[in-house]
Amino acid sequence: MNTTSIHHLFLESSGVSTDTRKIFKNCIFFALKGENFNGNLFAQEALDKGAFKVIVDEKAFHKSTGETILVENVLLMLQELATFHRKFLGVPIISLTGSNGKTTSKELINAVLSKKLKTVATQGNLNNHIGVPLTLLAMNKETEIGIVEMGANHLGEIKMLSEIAEPDYGYITNFGKAHLEGFGSLEGVVQGKTELYQFLKKHRKKIFVNANDPKQLANSEEIDRITFGTAQSDFDIKLLDSSHHLLVEFGGTQIQSNLVGAYNFANLSAAIAIGAYFKVSSEEIKVGIEAYVPSNNRSQLISKGTNTILMDAYNANPTSMLAALENFKQAKGSNKIMFLGDMFELGKEAEAEHQNIVDFLAKNPFGNVFLVGSNFYKTTNNAIHIKQFETFDELKNEIESNTPKKATILIKGSRGMALERILDII
Repeated sequence: MNTTSIHHLFLESSGVSTDTRKIFKNCIFFALKGENFNGNLFAQEALDKGAFKVIVDEKAFHKSTGETILVENVLLMLQELATFHRKFLGVPIISLTGSNGKTTSKELINAVLSKKLKTVATQGNLNNHIGVPLTLLAMNKETEIGIVEMGANHLGEIKMLSEIAEPDYGYITNFGKAHLEGFGSLEGVVQGKTELYQFLKKHRKKIFVNANDPKQLANSEEIDRITFGTAQSDFDIKLLDSSHHLLVEFGGTQIQSNLVGAYNFANLSAAIAIGAYFKVSSEEIKVGIEAYVPSNNRSQLISKGTNTILMDAYNANPTSMLAALENFKQAKGSNKIMFLGDMFELGKEAEAEHQNIVDFLAKNPFGNVFLVGSNFYKTTNNAIHIKQFETFDELKNEIESNTPKKATILIKGSRGMALERILDII
């Protein structure tokens, strides 16, 4: 069965699922395969739970009764169906990628645009070769604009995701030292992320560019671009205060966000500029941004007991870690404590990048530091305000012996470190 025929069935269905734990009545189940799972094995279970059709790619699980559809490759069919559906709807798509701030930017952009338009945006961080198709397939004839987040950890991935989503607009948050294991170097990161720019340039589409970022300006010179963030740009946005929650100004309107950290100014600016470009009023932009509250351990400001905690433990890389520390250095509070966990996916750069963070902290003693993880444990450190722990349990014992009181605390580390567990201890 070809993509056109499957799309007809998709329009009759209630949507798609790739997880038998999330089957809903009349959906189409795509039996995806991976290194440690084979969705074909669950074809009958999906049907028993109410699936309308099941897409399989192994003959042993194909039924002649018409309940299943046999294709050559389930993943490729999911991706092809998503692109077909995207063309069928003709909805304008904004795609965004970058090393840091993708999900926060996406959420802010959606918060603003949804004040005027019916939006569909990437759920959570489902931004890979499966998540992007699922986002596109969540759109329908009522959708007025789509916001598609794209993640990547190696060259060629953004190119592939761009070809699936075929965006009309693009935004790259920044180039940072993330996924160095896959990209090889910062230059590799730039090359990988700008695959979005190359797609948009080739198809004569538009990009949004942070005018405060020289690298973005340099890499977008020959593309139709909309700039923001400075008085000389298309949309002038000013940062008024970053000592607590960020306060910004646009078009004479002050906007009090619920975000902390000067590094979030670019994320706010992008959402404001994109909203303004799509004719969302300044007042609606203000309402959208002021209603957005960060969650899922991303730049959350939490009060617990006598402590004020900046929880930024969703993920970390050398660029975002240093930005968080620079921001925390300026934060108010006489008793500052930092709990920092290992940064993952750095490959051969792991040792040097963790040492760089320790060296920065040694030269800038603005609080007590607790480092946890095998990478941080291996670093050289002679500073008395920096303590190192190889495992979380060792750190836990230290915290329980000396529980912080009346402290301003930063918690930052890669997702695999799960440093949000600290909240249960302090």
